[in-house]
Amino acid sequence: MKISQRAERIEPFYVMEVAKAASALAQQVAHTSQPMIFLNIGEPDFTAPPLVQRAACRAIEQGDTQYTPALGLSALRQRISDWYGSRFGADVAPSRIIITAGASAALQLACLALVEAGDEILMPDPSYPCNRHFVSAAEGTAVLIPTTAQERFQLTLEKVEAAWNDKTRGVLLASPSNPTGTSIAPEELQRIHEFVHSRGGITLIDEIYLGLSYEEHFGHSALALPGELGQSVISINSFSKYFNMTGWRLGWLVVPETLTPVIERIAQNLFICASTVAQHAALACFEPESLREYESRRAEFKARRDYFIPELNRLGLRVPVMPDGAFYAYADCTEAAARLGVSGSWDFAFELMKRVHLAVTPGRDFGHAAPEQFVRFSTANSMTQLKEAVARLESVLG
Repeated sequence: MKISQRAERIEPFYVMEVAKAASALAQQVAHTSQPMIFLNIGEPDFTAPPLVQRAACRAIEQGDTQYTPALGLSALRQRISDWYGSRFGADVAPSRIIITAGASAALQLACLALVEAGDEILMPDPSYPCNRHFVSAAEGTAVLIPTTAQERFQLTLEKVEAAWNDKTRGVLLASPSNPTGTSIAPEELQRIHEFVHSRGGITLIDEIYLGLSYEEHFGHSALALPGELGQSVISINSFSKYFNMTGWRLGWLVVPETLTPVIERIAQNLFICASTVAQHAALACFEPESLREYESRRAEFKARRDYFIPELNRLGLRVPVMPDGAFYAYADCTEAAARLGVSGSWDFAFELMKRVHLAVTPGRDFGHAAPEQFVRFSTANSMTQLKEAVARLESVLG
């Protein structure tokens, strides 16, 4: 059977290959003194809080399970709008908010609406691999621009200006970023968006980890930029990370008002609507009791970061930039790999898996600039598990 060139352009999702190997080994070592510890997948260990669970059950019991409008439940769009105002000081009209089947669908809809064949979208290297494949699936070209720790692994205005050409359509940023957990400074974001906007381009920003921001300077939505800048940015968000609803597959997209009917038309044809049950459940995310629980969990994620990053640095797994959000540590494994007699992040990851039953993610997924130098640790795991992981690392690296 002939496979489309579009499909052939999609690279393997290596984190899933590592996960499969880790799961297979985990079955073999489950009853040993060292069962597998998974620090490789970016999924919160918390699940939806009680009010959200009960809201889902109630929707099913009451028969609230039929199609919603393609743009989503009006009540949910309003609650998201209110949350932007109370949490981020951003004035986001409900009419700009489109409920989607996860952030993945949000980014797909944005790319299908805005990216033409041959258009180039500038992205930082490293970055989340699936984002560039959404650009590719829309027949565009993701242009990965190497970034440095000094730049917080984010694009700068100077690099955007240098890379911009006649084919450039815009930029796709992520703040906080996967795999680094670092955010773009708000003043730099404004400079970039002003330039992109002046060129008639688009600024897309993945803000799915924004709720899990730990530093006041960085915890601001691009939608809060002043005036027309905040109105013209396109933000992708999700109920997966801060709201702990990964498998519910629910997200949203914020677009300029004029783009809403365009996205609606595409969504009607490709998705019909996001999960009705998940939408009714998500209404409960914004109840005061739920928000208190989410803030308590955010504090726990910060405590894990504050413990784990210094331990990695102590063991020679240097994290060049302290993450200000999300639940990741992007560590230079060069020295640690040499201690284990291997070279590069891929072999290092599998060596850790074999020796101490610890699963981490090699840098191969996240770009082309320095994939063999870095591994990503996920701290979306209990403090007990993180301390055990440190003990195991110390047994082979200390």
